[in-house]
Amino acid sequence: MPTTTSRPAHYETEDVRIDKIVVGPYENNVFILRSKHTGDAVLVDAANEHELLLEVCKATGVRRVLTTHGHFDHIQAVTAVRNAGIDVGIAPEDASMLPSYDFILPDEDVIEVGDLRLEMIHTPGHTPGSTCFRLEGHPVVFSGDTLFPGGPGNTKFENASFDQIIESIDRRLFTLPEETLVLPGHGLDTTIGTERPHLDEWIARGW
Repeated sequence: MPTTTSRPAHYETEDVRIDKIVVGPYENNVFILRSKHTGDAVLVDAANEHELLLEVCKATGVRRVLTTHGHFDHIQAVTAVRNAGIDVGIAPEDASMLPSYDFILPDEDVIEVGDLRLEMIHTPGHTPGSTCFRLEGHPVVFSGDTLFPGGPGNTKFENASFDQIIESIDRRLFTLPEETLVLPGHGLDTTIGTERPHLDEWIARGW
């Protein structure tokens, strides 16, 4: 596989580049967010295929991993990246689901990536600590398994709640501008404006 720097970016402006890599049997989306001005970078979800992710981290300067939630398919490479000296963060409510971690991601905290800023948005429902990351100054949110094209993430797991994920989406994500690009943990992108009109349909169907 070519390195991320030799492929077209998934999203790019004069100051930010986002690359997307699909890994593992569950086809998890892994994103690399990089400041083009400073070279600082973070990886969203050390999901799987640790050798590939370590190669990408080395090539792009990733020093931290931000974890959207603690489900096993999103954390398979956590131990390997930590052993390589890369710090891993997760919301406190999901911290016990990881084999190990280095820092926590409180709601509304801001992570600086060079001159970029990522706001933590706690969106419980898929898991108690599910967290989305909004890129300030850009119409981009990393939604993990909270919001997908066509509806919320699965809430049939232990400690999951359909009512809670609907509340999270309605109050925390659907308040974002309609042009906001939603980058989920699996599958294709969508936008807030595309999904927001269907909230009542999701509530009626119950998933």
